[in-house]
Amino acid sequence: MNCVLNPHPSTLLSSPMWENTRCHHGLYFQDGQRRVDYILTYPVKKASSAMPSSSVVDMELGCPGEMLNGHEHHKALRREEFEGKLREMGLEIEKEEDTKIQGVGFVKIHAPWNVLCREAEFMKLKMPTRKVRLHKSSGVVGKINTLVNKVLEPLHPHVEEHQPKNIKHLSHTFSREKQHLVFYKYQPIGLVRKYFGEKIGLYFAWLGLYTQMLIPASLVGVFVFLYGCATVDDNIPSMEICHPKNNITMCPLCDRVCSYWKLSTACATARASHLFDNPATVFFSIFMALWAAMFMENWKRRQMRLNYEWDLTGFEDEEVSGDHPRAEYEFRVMQKSLCKDQKSQQKVEKLTYRDRLPAYMTNIVMMLLMIGVTFAIVFGVILYRISTKAALHMSSNPITRNHVQLTVKTTAAIINLVVILILDEVYGAVARWLTVLEVPKTDKSFEERLIFKTFILKFFNAFTPIIYIAFFRGRLVGRPGSYLYVFESYRMEECAHGGCLMELCIQLSITMLGKQLIQNNLFEIGIPKLKKLIRYIRSKQGAFQEEERQKKLQRYETDHFLEPFAGLTPEYMEMIIQFGFVTLFVASFPLAPLFALLNNIIEIRLDAKKFVTELRRPVAARAKDIGIWYNILRGVAKVAVIINAFVISFTSDFIPRMVYQYMYSPDGSMHGFVNHTLSYFNVSHFQDGKETMDPLHLGYSIEICRYKDYREPPWSATPYEISKEFWAVLAVRLAFVIVFQNVVMLMSDIVDWIIPDIPKDISLQIHKEKILLVDLFMKEEQGKVYILESRPSAGGTEKCSRSNNSNSTVAHPHSGLHTNNNKNL
Repeated sequence: MNCVLNPHPSTLLSSPMWENTRCHHGLYFQDGQRRVDYILTYPVKKASSAMPSSSVVDMELGCPGEMLNGHEHHKALRREEFEGKLREMGLEIEKEEDTKIQGVGFVKIHAPWNVLCREAEFMKLKMPTRKVRLHKSSGVVGKINTLVNKVLEPLHPHVEEHQPKNIKHLSHTFSREKQHLVFYKYQPIGLVRKYFGEKIGLYFAWLGLYTQMLIPASLVGVFVFLYGCATVDDNIPSMEICHPKNNITMCPLCDRVCSYWKLSTACATARASHLFDNPATVFFSIFMALWAAMFMENWKRRQMRLNYEWDLTGFEDEEVSGDHPRAEYEFRVMQKSLCKDQKSQQKVEKLTYRDRLPAYMTNIVMMLLMIGVTFAIVFGVILYRISTKAALHMSSNPITRNHVQLTVKTTAAIINLVVILILDEVYGAVARWLTVLEVPKTDKSFEERLIFKTFILKFFNAFTPIIYIAFFRGRLVGRPGSYLYVFESYRMEECAHGGCLMELCIQLSITMLGKQLIQNNLFEIGIPKLKKLIRYIRSKQGAFQEEERQKKLQRYETDHFLEPFAGLTPEYMEMIIQFGFVTLFVASFPLAPLFALLNNIIEIRLDAKKFVTELRRPVAARAKDIGIWYNILRGVAKVAVIINAFVISFTSDFIPRMVYQYMYSPDGSMHGFVNHTLSYFNVSHFQDGKETMDPLHLGYSIEICRYKDYREPPWSATPYEISKEFWAVLAVRLAFVIVFQNVVMLMSDIVDWIIPDIPKDISLQIHKEKILLVDLFMKEEQGKVYILESRPSAGGTEKCSRSNNSNSTVAHPHSGLHTNNNKNL
């Protein structure tokens, strides 16, 4: 059976008039009194027509080899048995098979008040007992908070507040014997949490805080970018490259078809590189590492405050699925039991490591294979760049030849983006298939394993091209006269004179913006709408009948066509990948936080629209934190420190500039830095067949050309050997990585230590509430003792006992607590 939660989310925000006119359109049983709390659907095969191929078929737990589309009678018996179990639990059921949706039947379920009370006690839900006034900060801090609240008041949504923000109810674990302490008030909790449950409420709370924290990061990133724009005309290395008298002749960038070229032609690239490769980027990398630490700490505090407001401080995340095995696990256990003899069937069977070993081996092999596919595609894009560059250099169009680098970089980045988008969908399906093979015992274990596999595959998919450009491109090139080749014909790529940082910025920006625009936004709404359209077509409901059909359908029939809720994994995953773009390579793209902020402002609205109008209402799930996602965030933040240290040290020219200025510059300035980083090559030392076909391209014969490297000149005793300057720069680079990593991580730990995980006001209030609760129950017990002592010993005790028993079992079924809390219970 499939489930459709009812009512539709739009009914929560509807007007009273609308509710009165539509109250019987699928929201209640036929008696018009009992509200529909849950909907089950099942395929109906009528005698007049065969069941449509598109009908939903429920996964029955049967013997191996049983056909899913057969044994309709057996399925009906199983459904009756299942419905009987629901009735035994106290739930009330009403079936609807004569519906306007062909081949689908509906089972409406109502949970009576006594069942809600019983389950609330089992789940240890909190109930309000006594209203208290929250502790408010006094003095300067209190005045500042008041001022901030007034300033931010226009930003709050215009929703009805049912009690002041400084009022809260003391809560106690639900007990049917303590209900006489309860008076229900509409608590000041978020509408998202009230309607969708704590788990989804925490997601939107986390997304909101993450977006809010991106504001200062965006401002600092824009400042760094503007600093680069303001100082580009004062940058001495780019000035030397762009100087009109600069007549440095560079060696060809490819074999045969490429010619010698003037360094001054790289002026635009050098100036653009300075926008992202300047001293401010080091500061920004440190800032973003501390920002990540502050974001994690602020989320812990925000999470603790929500736990307090939502009465989850004592909740131990005891999910229903955490105690009960998944259906697939029970099926495998049953199969294993059937293979045993009669004696062994007396023992409780369970799946052991040996049973899962084939699945584990399949997981390892497939994960490595998928990562290998990612590497192979990156290698294919490398070959595309090499071959395309050579082909464009052969063009007779001078404009094409002058823009070879930009054309190749941009098209390669777009190809990488398309491949990433395609493989993301493939890897998501592969990760789910591999997780199903493992047969995890519980839903929580299944979700965590699925998240881990999906994250690993999508992380490699998104960041492998970027990691190649940042750390490998231009490193394994060789030198003129002794280049490294792939397949003996493709010469490895070199970085432009401005370094690979500019190309890294292009790849990062196109991938990030493309994923956010196409995958996160267009797919966010487009795919659910497309699937909804397919369901309409398969249900044989003509498009021309859409308007009339919508008027006649019951609410649960309309909700049946919505997309089933597939969990929060896709929502978290796209944000975690974005968090990686913001933190991992932020030294090369300081505008990444700004683009992430703009995307998230739209993302929150799209997610809200999707959950409310495009998806079936999910089952409300309780949770006190975001689970494994927090650990992934911490891991990404730690890795970001290391990666940014290597980007600054090895990808940018920050370290070579510092080494030259303080060790080799004759006057302590950057004058002569460009010439210092270029080595000499005698063109007569080219390998046979590798020299340029047009040696007179510049109008004169070339004897010596330059290339970017630290090597001895051809006239030295050890020509073309690595020079001592190379080792000096390498030593400083490694030292910088070690120092940067340890200093930044130490500062992050200090931030972690300074900021308490629990806000002080919340900690004080929790302590105060415990004292008040003890005092409340002590007074109640004293009152009971007083009543017992004031009555005759025999008769009075019997009457009191009867009174207590009646109080423990009787509750008004139409109280406010029932009509508002049945969604969460």
